[in-house]
Amino acid sequence: MSIKSLLPGSLGFGTAPLGNMFRAIPEEEAAATVEAAWTQGVRYFDTAPFYGAGLSEIRLGDVLAGHPRDEFVLSTKVGRVILDEAEDPSARDLGEKGGLFAHGRPNKMVNDYSADATLRSVEDSLKRLRTDRLDIVWVHDVAQDFYGDEWLAAYESARTGAFRVLQRLRDEGVIKAWGLGVNRVEPLELTLDLDEPKPDAFLLAGRYTLLDHERALQRLLPAAAAQDVDIVVGGPYSSGILAGGTHFEYQKAPAHIVEKVERIKALAERHGVGVKAAALQFALAHPAAVAAIPGATRPERIAEDIAALTDRIPAAFWADLRAERLLAEDAPVPAAS
Repeated sequence: MSIKSLLPGSLGFGTAPLGNMFRAIPEEEAAATVEAAWTQGVRYFDTAPFYGAGLSEIRLGDVLAGHPRDEFVLSTKVGRVILDEAEDPSARDLGEKGGLFAHGRPNKMVNDYSADATLRSVEDSLKRLRTDRLDIVWVHDVAQDFYGDEWLAAYESARTGAFRVLQRLRDEGVIKAWGLGVNRVEPLELTLDLDEPKPDAFLLAGRYTLLDHERALQRLLPAAAAQDVDIVVGGPYSSGILAGGTHFEYQKAPAHIVEKVERIKALAERHGVGVKAAALQFALAHPAAVAAIPGATRPERIAEDIAALTDRIPAAFWADLRAERLLAEDAPVPAAS
């Protein structure tokens, strides 16, 4: 099914930060942020066992348990099973994302995309989230950034395991939709080329942003649109660098990215445009994109995201971005309001 009809709007809440990404977040602050999203009308929440070894799911579930289940859409992910035994969170091998959840729970995480592990992961997530059902389930991180040269082996394990299980759960009505949640375009391109199984949507993080969009534009997004596979854009602020932060791709931003952001900022200031608004509206302007799910750990950030959706951006701003080669020639942009 197209998940566009399932999602309650174009803005969701990505809860990776609630897993203590980059820093230890007090419980009250995490809960207040989820409540702020709810109070301001956000009704789509995305999480994953990976985020703090279950911490994000637990925190999200604790707040959402106080709200009617029929009033929100919930997605989580499979591919990592969380065990009761402990490990050092800061010593985990997370590929290019080393140290990302060093402040998360110490529970051991096992990468496993098999059919059995997928079913166990779904059951465990339901318990942590304190709910009786999931709407969307994403197969998490079967890509180069986590598995390097071994990524195709991880992908194949998911194709014969998780993909088939999730398709069956969808066909049986246990979940409403499934797809892949990754930070690279190649696994999504591979999946679109499969005859079976067929996903409903993809969650693509970091690859359709103001800073990095050309690769996705060339093949992935047109192919997804042609097959009615919707795209949820994760990380529209490129891990925070487009929202005033210092991270890009979950690490300290390198000099060439900082320089590029400074050029975007200069044009934004000239046109009286917020960079956050430009980033969010750009991500949603492509016909294949049905929602964006920025993350937040502070309640006030939610209001900023909602305001960024409707801030007026003049056509001249996008034209200047193109002229400065900061935006691909064929990238769709929002219609000037």
